[in-house]
Amino acid sequence: MLESADSLAENNGRCFIIAEAGVNHNGDLALARQLVIAAAAAGADAVKFQTFQAGHLVTADAPQADYQARNTGRTESQFDMLKRLELPLEAFGELAGLCAEMGIEFMSTAFDEDSADYLAGLGMRCFKIPSGELTNLPFLRHIGAFGRPVIVSTGMGTIEEAETAVATLREAGSGPVTVLHCVTRYPTPPEEAHLRAMHVLRHALGVPIGYSDHTEGIEAPVIAVAAGACVIEKHFTLDRDLPGPDHKASLEPGELAEMVHAIRRAEVLLGQARKQPGADELAVAQIVRRSVVARRAIPAGSILEPSMLVLRRPGTGIPPARLHELPGKRAQSDIAEGALIRWEDLA
Repeated sequence: MLESADSLAENNGRCFIIAEAGVNHNGDLALARQLVIAAAAAGADAVKFQTFQAGHLVTADAPQADYQARNTGRTESQFDMLKRLELPLEAFGELAGLCAEMGIEFMSTAFDEDSADYLAGLGMRCFKIPSGELTNLPFLRHIGAFGRPVIVSTGMGTIEEAETAVATLREAGSGPVTVLHCVTRYPTPPEEAHLRAMHVLRHALGVPIGYSDHTEGIEAPVIAVAAGACVIEKHFTLDRDLPGPDHKASLEPGELAEMVHAIRRAEVLLGQARKQPGADELAVAQIVRRSVVARRAIPAGSILEPSMLVLRRPGTGIPPARLHELPGKRAQSDIAEGALIRWEDLA
């Protein structure tokens, strides 16, 4: 776990992995607690829920998104769906306490100001702006005023909207802002993931970037890390067959653990942004690189000529790059055929 969410983008190249529990607790606190335990066991840095009051979020007759109706198998209002998935505010205090016990960062996405205030009161160190609130500038100002780090998802958004969101947060006094590329489709087809958009966001906004993934499987998050993502967010569930809008586009616990392992392995492979041989390579270089060698026996007193010299392994003598310095020098002692020529042999 990170010591502080402030270090999301500066954690020695280590990606901050958010296990997105969201509403996959189905409104059941006991199930939410199991999600915390599963996320911690999988090795995620944080587990994130969603804090909202349905009456503050949608009108009574707001329709469901197509994927929500398809995944829930219900034809109902968005309000009715969300009301079933709502947890009381005090439940998040319990979940935050469990996270502290389990050694995993507690996070929850607030969808209204009262919820945000409650989470701030819990001491939550990093706020998450969901894609649907990207253009809700009054809400962004409220979040920014906490002065804490903010992660912003950009699903359904344009570069211009992302720029405005970042500027609004900063003007309100937020801490460091990290922006996540996101595609709001559940699941997202691979051809619509467009991971290169992360580079566009980084260039345009000048902020650390990451990826909130809705594709199936773990391939996209791992590739995103290789492409420079410092934050990965991925939905998970205890069972994809549970009823609810997000289960079907979520990883199960074993898959979440596999994703964390694959990302950590990718980070090892990515290593440091430098080109410098390691100690073991330098040892091999002495064996497989070449040095200047006597093509034939060279008697003492001979003036070296190009025809007397050849390049052979090992690389412990005069390197090929300095071959041109040898013709015209005098051998101070006999040099046997096939022997490495050394500077001390020459005058």
